[in-house]
Amino acid sequence: MRHHFRHEGRSSEPLPEVWTGRATNRMQWVLAVAGAACLALGVKLAVGATWTTGAAALLMAVIGCVAAGLMILYGTLAFVHVTVKVDKNALDVRCGHIGVPRRHIPLTQMVSAEFAPRVTPRQWGGWGCRWRPEQGTAVVVRRGEGLVVTLGDGGKFTVTVDDAEAAVRVIQARLSHMETDGATKA
Repeated sequence: MRHHFRHEGRSSEPLPEVWTGRATNRMQWVLAVAGAACLALGVKLAVGATWTTGAAALLMAVIGCVAAGLMILYGTLAFVHVTVKVDKNALDVRCGHIGVPRRHIPLTQMVSAEFAPRVTPRQWGGWGCRWRPEQGTAVVVRRGEGLVVTLGDGGKFTVTVDDAEAAVRVIQARLSHMETDGATKA
């Protein structure tokens, strides 16, 4: 599903109509297994427990294990990978296997796009959807290169994605095309 186009200095080559990229973090699968284990423990407690401490303690243990397992599973499976798509109208970011959470940013709301050679979970406080007042919002699924978009309201959006340089070139070309179209219409 990769349609990465590297234009190493060859600006005469046409840009793709739709650019797609993806970033994957295989280490998240380890956490998903831990979540499944918590869930299985909760089910095992519910089905076969013979605790003598009372029903309230058993109920709290079962609910706690099931809730922790579901939260870990969702948190990890939602951020195992991210898919980024840039078309003629917008930047779309979808996380995980079901595409949730997601972010849609129309090109008309963008001011610029930059390549970030090194984005780390540590910079953002971990994996996933993140917000930091001084940095804006981000979707971080792994350490590595990323795309940073500056929005018209002054905010920034960062996403880790393979071949982010190509995404930057596509966005910059679309933004400059919008500017020239706007200048010719005025």
